[in-house]
Amino acid sequence: MIAVPLNPQNRVLVLGASGGIGGEVARQLRDAGWQVRALRRGGAPEPGASAALAASGIEWLDGDVLSREAVVRAAQGCTVIVHAVNPPGYRRWAQVVLPMIDNTLAAAAAVGATVVLPGTVYNYGPDAFPLLREDSPQHPLTRKGAIRVELERRMQAASERGVHSIVVRAGDFFGPHVGNSWLAQGLVKAGAPVRVVRQPSARGVGHAWSYVPDVARTMLELIARRDSLPAFATFHMAGHWDADGTQIVDAICRVARRHGLEPQRKPFPWAIVRAVSPFVTTLREMMEMRYLWREPLQLDNARLVATLGREPHTPLDEAMEATLMGLGCLRADERMPKVA
Repeated sequence: MIAVPLNPQNRVLVLGASGGIGGEVARQLRDAGWQVRALRRGGAPEPGASAALAASGIEWLDGDVLSREAVVRAAQGCTVIVHAVNPPGYRRWAQVVLPMIDNTLAAAAAVGATVVLPGTVYNYGPDAFPLLREDSPQHPLTRKGAIRVELERRMQAASERGVHSIVVRAGDFFGPHVGNSWLAQGLVKAGAPVRVVRQPSARGVGHAWSYVPDVARTMLELIARRDSLPAFATFHMAGHWDADGTQIVDAICRVARRHGLEPQRKPFPWAIVRAVSPFVTTLREMMEMRYLWREPLQLDNARLVATLGREPHTPLDEAMEATLMGLGCLRADERMPKVA
């Protein structure tokens, strides 16, 4: 691993630190010597999956990201704000996503901090496919996509007023602490040994995936170079490119077999999801995003590689084993044999 030259006196505020990407960024910043502060209603998480954060050098403050006063107060003394917070379960996006980024930008302006955002592919419609570059047109098909476009537009507008931002856009997240993801909720069943793996895309349709520890590492390396970046800097990660829509499923099955499991491969039940979606918000939003599985979708990382020299990248089987183990989908007493 390449060392990242970070100043141990730097302080960062992570919004969404109890979530998958926010928690991973918080852990990696802490391990790199940063003073990490997190804002969460109720303060430190209850004992459980995120309790290690509370016990390991992260300062938890009680507050709501929807309160500008709370965010500005939490940001005092911070040089970076990681905005990794989203409404859970696809709910209330229209009501809370834009007010949250407005509060973050106001706090960044007040303290002179750089804002770092994990971006999504929701910003794009099929006119930008199959290869997404940072300057590809953003014509989303969905309400969530339109909100994300407006969110980044506000960040770019703030950069013209002196608030610097970094956007790191990646494919579908997966990782050992990412329960709210397509992999954990659509391909496998978190908390149970892998018996069935469902494939959401048609065979031959490529899809971009990103391992969350790699995304967090990329953010750290860009944060270390923030003073040399444009005021509004956007970067795409190639991540793990599933060229024909089967390779992620193959990796899950391959790792599961090494742990003594024999999962079945099945297509994702889109027809059932469509039938039930009028009554379940999460399923309705999943149907709205189905277009992302119907056409190849890949991200061009040329700008990132030109900036960092390479993209942080964990081998797929290693990343998948850590993910399935973290999600409780493998037998804890069995480990994948090391490859010589």
